[in-house]
Amino acid sequence: MANSSANANAHKSMLDNLTTAVLVLESDLIIRYLNPAAENLFETSMTRSSGLHLGDILLDAESTFHTFRTAAASGRSYTRRETGFLLASGSQRIVDYTVSLLDQNPAALLVEVQPRDRLLRISREEDLISQQETTRILVRGMAHEIKNPLGGIRGAAQLLDRELSSADQREYTRVIIEEADRLRSLVDRMLGPNKALKLAPVNIHEILERVRTLLEAESKGRVKFQRDYDPSLPEFSGDKEQLIQAFLNIARNAMEAAFESETEQDGGKKSPVITLRTRAIRQATIGPRRHRLVCRTDIIDNGPGIAPELRQNIFYPMISGRANGTGLGLSITQSIISQHCGLVECESEPGQTDFIIFLPLEATS
Repeated sequence: MANSSANANAHKSMLDNLTTAVLVLESDLIIRYLNPAAENLFETSMTRSSGLHLGDILLDAESTFHTFRTAAASGRSYTRRETGFLLASGSQRIVDYTVSLLDQNPAALLVEVQPRDRLLRISREEDLISQQETTRILVRGMAHEIKNPLGGIRGAAQLLDRELSSADQREYTRVIIEEADRLRSLVDRMLGPNKALKLAPVNIHEILERVRTLLEAESKGRVKFQRDYDPSLPEFSGDKEQLIQAFLNIARNAMEAAFESETEQDGGKKSPVITLRTRAIRQATIGPRRHRLVCRTDIIDNGPGIAPELRQNIFYPMISGRANGTGLGLSITQSIISQHCGLVECESEPGQTDFIIFLPLEATS
């Protein structure tokens, strides 16, 4: 009897220390057991969930429930990959799961669940960082190839200008010089800021408030700003002026998108709204690196959204969804945030676009 109790405690200890979420269900999908990893995944507790139907904590999952019932009836194991789970809290999870028959009398099901969200996000971020680095190398090479002949063209035009006596003819050389200067300026903007970071303690809310003040002046009060700040966020080491430029580029795009939405509403105009939100994320991963504390900043507009075919390419230079856009603002922003070991992501649907900026709050080597 003592050995049986010791074995049961040992088995429970092993289950409690697994990183895999484990559930035990009765054949009618009544919850019998959740280990701590499952409590964390499903955002509930064993005390609260024991005796409930799985549908009380997992919504809109009839196909999953059908798989569980089939496993109970047939005794076979089933595995499903990258399945979407909608939790009662409204959170969504992407998971792999395996369900198998645990006991026959009475029938019980063992469900093992591996969350995929974090792995998918790490993979997506690594791809994004790799694309950005490839783009930077491509732009640097292209800029070098463009600026060299431009310098020759400008120099030749200057020499020719000195030789010409006719004012009309010299007007042509001045056009060549001005256009060469304009192209050189464009190439420099494509390269982004080439100054070394001037690092000092900065506060993310001070940066956002500066951006908000500038845009309120530009818009003459037409845009409503909603602020949802986490006051617990500490200062971090950054270049204040460059970070203001990075956030201003995103927020200005958001403002222009919100104006588009305003003009689309005939009769009942929808007011342009931009939401500025900050949150602290603990033990977060940016690309391959794990950080103890990360600041997540969301800049959300209620504009028409970004077309799906543009969404994957908006951080490339010269890509813009607006007729009058240069396509350089987001590329420069991504470059500045990358220099701060951070990352910019975008989620968009009609009526809402969310640019998410992640910045590590601890010192980076």
